[in-house]
Order: sequence, then C-alpha cells, then structure tokens
Amino acid sequence: MTDTQRSTPVIEVDRLGVTYGQVRALQDVSLSLAPGRICALIGVNGSGKSTLFKALMGLVAPDTGGVSLFGLPIADARKRQLVAYMPQTEDVDWTFPVSVADVVTMGIYGRLGLTRRLREADRAAVDLALERVGLADLRRRQIGQLSGGQRKRVFIARSIAQDARLLLLDEPFAGVDRTSERTMVSLLKTLRDEGRSVLVSTHDLAGAPALSDEAILLHGSVLAHGHPSEVLTPDNLARAFGQATITTPEDEV
Repeated sequence: MTDTQRSTPVIEVDRLGVTYGQVRALQDVSLSLAPGRICALIGVNGSGKSTLFKALMGLVAPDTGGVSLFGLPIADARKRQLVAYMPQTEDVDWTFPVSVADVVTMGIYGRLGLTRRLREADRAAVDLALERVGLADLRRRQIGQLSGGQRKRVFIARSIAQDARLLLLDEPFAGVDRTSERTMVSLLKTLRDEGRSVLVSTHDLAGAPALSDEAILLHGSVLAHGHPSEVLTPDNLARAFGQATITTPEDEV
C-alpha cells in the first residue's frame, strides 16, 4: 500500500441525505473511514443503517451530498472491484439454484472478461477463500441449504475471492450461532490486519468494542463517531435508543 493509499479514506460521506417518498431516511450524514479499520455501525431498526449501505453502493440516489470510495466515484470503485457488499439476509433469494462455490466465484466475475472463463488462478482464489471461512467441504452445497452463519461466511468468502479492499456488512451476526460469530469476528480482524477495511452494522453493544476499532452511532444522522468507549456512553445510547434502560458494554463485564 502506497503512502497515498494509506492517507486516502476508504469511505468519505459528505452531508448525505436520502428520502423515501415522504420519509427522510438520512439527513446531513458526514463520516470518514481510514484504511485498515473495522467500524461498527450501530442504531435501532429504522435508523438508516441499511440505507447508508445502499447509498455507499450506489443503490439509492441521494437527495443531497455525496459519497466517494477510495477517493473515487462509487461506480469507479465498484468497477475496480474495490468494494464488496453483504446485504441483510431477507434481501437474498436463498432458493436460487447456485452452489456455495458458484456464489464465491461471483466475486471474481468482474475480472473474467466476456467469456466468464475461469483461469487456474481464479479457481485457486475461490478454493483459498472457501478454506479461509471453513466451508471448503461444502463447496457443492446449494446455498439455501446452509445454516444462517454458514451463509454469511459464504458472502465473506466471495469478498475475499474478489480481493475487495472494503467490506460493507449489513447485520452479518443476526441469526447466527456463537461459533459462527466467533469465526467471523476472528476472520474480519485478520482481514483488517491485512489492510482491508470493514463497515459492519450490529445490534451487539456488548461485543462492539471487542470487534471494532471505532464506532458510529446512527439515528438518521451521525450522533457520535469515534472510539467505541467514547461513542457507546449511556448518554449517547439514550439519544439513539430512547430513554429505556440501556445496558452499556461496561455493564456486561
């Protein structure tokens, strides 16, 4: 990684606003994420987390502001295969007749050309990605036959095969067992240590400090952004989640 790459934010959001009909989903959102970081995106359901992910991928058009990835327009970053996106489980058709290996291979389609013909190096990249997520023995299984945690790991494998430098993960730990969650957390930290960046939405307030280098508290706009210990304070959480009793990470110790 060059000095310029180290200093260029992987995500730069400037005064972003998104509206669905009469509903203002995001208002004046500004944030920046440096390379080689895991950032936890935290907020209640309906706080705009999924909308932010979709805006980062260019899947929804902003009313105001803008987004750049790696200093590039979204379309250019996607064309260069720099970013990979894992949507929420309910946004995926798990009945589609594709195997685990097929889904992982989709991560490298962008560099295969018109023939979509796999080279030996491409097959090796898919094999390595499956090994890293512990699913090599399930490569021929139809994707819908996997457990919730295994499905999420397939999407991470796809981003590894793609060699994406930024992973956008929308609720990857929802509905997964503890073993899969530990496997995924360990893998994300390894990818971070390799220089990749991860923006991950999660409801796990207790686990966020151990998972992430920084945290963003979102409620239509950014309420706080910084080290998890500075963001996940009782006052900040009350602003984001309401005045109900909030259990902070320190209370879990």
